Amino acid sequence: MIKRVFEIYNYREMIAELVRRDLRGRYKGAVLGFLWTFINPLMQLAVYTVVFSLFMRSNIQQYYIFLFVALVPWIFFSSSLTGGSTVILGQANMVNKIYFPREVLPITFVTSCFVNMLLTFVVVFGVLIISGYGLRPKPLLFLPLVMLLEFVLALGMTLLFSAVDVYFRDMSHILGIVCMAWQFLTPIMYPSSLVPQKYQAIWNLNPMKAIIETYRDILYYQQVPDLSGLIPAFVMAIFFLILGEMVFMKLEKGFATEL
Repeated sequence: MIKRVFEIYNYREMIAELVRRDLRGRYKGAVLGFLWTFINPLMQLAVYTVVFSLFMRSNIQQYYIFLFVALVPWIFFSSSLTGGSTVILGQANMVNKIYFPREVLPITFVTSCFVNMLLTFVVVFGVLIISGYGLRPKPLLFLPLVMLLEFVLALGMTLLFSAVDVYFRDMSHILGIVCMAWQFLTPIMYPSSLVPQKYQAIWNLNPMKAIIETYRDILYYQQVPDLSGLIPAFVMAIFFLILGEMVFMKLEKGFATEL
């Protein structure tokens, strides 16, 4: 596996070029073009804010900020899984004609989604500043750490599901349903305090729970996060990265036949 990592590293320029191509072509032909990078999360924010602030009467102070700082990371994670699961099938011609480590494709997709999230955080920071909420420098030092952890988790799971989807093509449809349910089982639109105590042990098994709450600590509560809460998420991220690569390497041998 170590040899494989070095081989993938040697294709870093290919990954960078594919990421640039994906970002340029993502909204190609659309009238608003690259602005959709910012419009999509803002539209989702508007819908959720109206529903939970007006109709469902959320009593959380400045709810739109509470929601926004969690929604943007979730969009990255769910997009990586649902879109990344079909990346091998979507590039069948490339897989069959050119030699390169096939992991390049899921890595490219997740990295592209990650860059898109970083760009969207420009909007998040703008909202925080314009609203008067502001930013505190010390908690912000921990933001790259939680971003990296989320990236590793998303990449590991995308490696796994993109390989499985070549053989079991219902996987992408299943992931769409799973991610929809997962979103409501993660404290994005509500705080963890609303979850009954008897379910807390199971609740804490969700790696995105700790990740989302760390984003919220940094940007909404503007406090230094308790990094010990990220330990289970870190363990699961490393587990999925290793498992994803092992499964990918094993199933890759049959890609040409299945595609």
